[in-house]
Amino acid sequence: MAGKQDAPTAAVVVGPDGMVTGWSEGCRLLLGWTAQDTVGRPVTDLLVDPPPPGFPEGYGTGPDPTGFVPLRHRDGSTVDAVVTAHPLFGPDGRALGHVVTAQRWGRRPVIADRAFEQCPFALGAYDPELRFLWINASSGRVIAHSEEQVLGKKYREVLPEFDRTLFPERDDKPYTDKLAEVARTGEPARLITVFRPRGSNYANAWATSIWPVRDGEGRVLAVANWGFDMSAEYWARQRLLILNEASGGIGRTLDVIGTAQELATTPVPGFVDLVSVDLFDEVLRGEEPPSVSACTPGKTLGLSRAAQHSAKEDADRAPGPTTPVTHAPGSVAARCMATGRSTVELAAEPGEGGEWAFGPGLAADPAHWPPGNPVIDESIAEDGLTGRITVPLLARGALLGVVAFSRLDRPEAFTADDLILAEELTAKAAVAIDNARRYSRERTTALTLQRSLLPQRLPSQEAVEVASRYLPGGTGAEVGGDWFDVIPLSGARVALVVGDVVGHGLHASASMGRLRTAVRTLADVDLPPEELLTHLDDLVLHLASDLQPASPFQPTGETGATCLYAVYDPVSRRLSLASAGHPLPLVISPEGTRTPVPVHPGPPLGIGGLPFEATELELPEGSLLALYTDGLVESRERDVDQRIAELQRALHHPATSLEALCGTVIDAMLPDRRTDDAALLLARTHALDPHHVADWDVEPDTAQVPHARKFAIDQVEAWGLEEASFVTELVVSELVTNAIRYGEPPIKLRLIRDTSLICEVSDTSSTAPHLRRARAFDEGGRGLLLVAQLTQGWGTRHTTNGKTIWCAQTLPRGR
Repeated sequence: MAGKQDAPTAAVVVGPDGMVTGWSEGCRLLLGWTAQDTVGRPVTDLLVDPPPPGFPEGYGTGPDPTGFVPLRHRDGSTVDAVVTAHPLFGPDGRALGHVVTAQRWGRRPVIADRAFEQCPFALGAYDPELRFLWINASSGRVIAHSEEQVLGKKYREVLPEFDRTLFPERDDKPYTDKLAEVARTGEPARLITVFRPRGSNYANAWATSIWPVRDGEGRVLAVANWGFDMSAEYWARQRLLILNEASGGIGRTLDVIGTAQELATTPVPGFVDLVSVDLFDEVLRGEEPPSVSACTPGKTLGLSRAAQHSAKEDADRAPGPTTPVTHAPGSVAARCMATGRSTVELAAEPGEGGEWAFGPGLAADPAHWPPGNPVIDESIAEDGLTGRITVPLLARGALLGVVAFSRLDRPEAFTADDLILAEELTAKAAVAIDNARRYSRERTTALTLQRSLLPQRLPSQEAVEVASRYLPGGTGAEVGGDWFDVIPLSGARVALVVGDVVGHGLHASASMGRLRTAVRTLADVDLPPEELLTHLDDLVLHLASDLQPASPFQPTGETGATCLYAVYDPVSRRLSLASAGHPLPLVISPEGTRTPVPVHPGPPLGIGGLPFEATELELPEGSLLALYTDGLVESRERDVDQRIAELQRALHHPATSLEALCGTVIDAMLPDRRTDDAALLLARTHALDPHHVADWDVEPDTAQVPHARKFAIDQVEAWGLEEASFVTELVVSELVTNAIRYGEPPIKLRLIRDTSLICEVSDTSSTAPHLRRARAFDEGGRGLLLVAQLTQGWGTRHTTNGKTIWCAQTLPRGR
């Protein structure tokens, strides 16, 4: 006997009087009535509603009139059917009645009916009020209802969970509203629906299509949908999206705590609800982390909570001070760090049959899990957790800390794929954190080296009042090679130096130290600024040749530098300077006007073969000099001239001291996030009291030596420095005698009272004296040795017109 679904068409013969005269087996299968029940009865008894006018007599107007008619089933239910009436004639043409065929509405041939019923996709049809008209077996399994249970019921009554969206933050429209929209507008729709089926602890993702079903005149009679479970593909895509976000969001800065915070923020809330990152203190300090072998399972481990982020706003932690945390022996975190393996904890028990209650299409088979995972730990529920993945932070074989990924309110259990995602995120962050740690260590080393090479305090001298600042680049930038110096010179003069080495890092700091030492050495020779830069240029060229790689695979070190060298004489109030590719200083008069510096910077050091130009300025007492490196005035938003104008305005700010003005200028010129280091040296010029300088022209005759001694003794006593008379007399006698004997006229003796008592003898000869040790019976050769023994310093200063021999005696404080 063919089943119900093998007889989709019923046929009944109706006589002219409207009585049933014939009944097919299809009729019985469709409506449940037998031939004995219906033959001889009015056909209208089979109708639920009153028949159309003339039914079956005159039913329709065409040769095969068709209509949608609800029929009465024997059990009292209604069968919606498509009814067609065909006139029946005898051989004489006399009307014998009608043959009426009925088909369940929506039915197709048997093979099509079976295809739709057995389709693995969920299929359904609903009237415009969203009442169920038909669903296939797959749809019944998805909604956990049979077709008989839902026919005639409204969609919202059967599936109320589809009236809300699982992810309100995405502004998704509930699926039921989408069905109603298609029924109202007649426009088809395609979407991905994420929902949690009844009895499941995991959200499923379904690809669905909704379209209107129209009659011959285009009116919407119903809406239909189909869908298939694409949970595995959907959640795999979500994991890829999180990994893609992590690629651009983790490791953006070379900061350990900042990178830890990026790791904590990225997986929330798309993957988990709470992330904590614990790091060893050595990692935070940029030191080498402890070895994995040091984390024995029975040892309490002390770390610092570097970052924590939760889906709840009040639990967020901004980057800042860390808090200490401990992991007890035997804890999951301690075991993970000791073994180097991750652990997944679940608060749920396994489902029936020992299988995990994961969503369809996901890696639910325990064979997908690494050994020892997952672990059922009902105690984590006491902390409000439904699951937790603990992953050790490992990078290049070093253990940096541990990360915990936790789910709070969501019932979804972690899968083996989730563990892979957590480990991928942690591995990416571990490399970034280790890079930040290494950078922090190198930066700290470079800063320590650079600060040790810079002057710890500026030397005491009377020519200028000085203040300085050096600021390294921000945490995202390497240490540069900026430097400054203040060097006391002979004749109460002072040298002001500022420079910048090309490149960053340890190499730049070491090169800066070499150049600063070279400048000090050359300054002791009392070279003019342009000659000093020429010698410094040669030194940089030699350094460049030393840095040439021994093999083609060895990287080449960066070379090159800029330098400004200026010498101020408080006696003449003259400033002489030369620049090797360095910005010229700002010179501000006591009245506040800017004094132009009539010189062009020469080429940077390391070019070679090009001259340096020097210039001289006479400055009024109290002039302000601002020497700086380009890091102070460079900006992406403004050009250099605008920034120099801003620096000039900043120098006009009232300040109680030069130190305070230095701080004001730095605050005004440097942003919080700077990419280069900067140095600033401010100097306020002083003029030496003319009464503290005495000079005398010496005739080139040894008979003038006693007169020179008397001139010196009288002047020293006039200054109240009687205790220095004896040494001054000997020094003047020796220097003047040597100038008369070995020098060229004119000869001049000059005494300067500054922080020390300075004696200078000048002549036009370029021949410099040399200190030597006289033999036992030599009559000469002991003079300069006595000068060196009796004074605190002596030397030769070459000028364009000859040379000057000088020596200095230290004066008691307050004299």
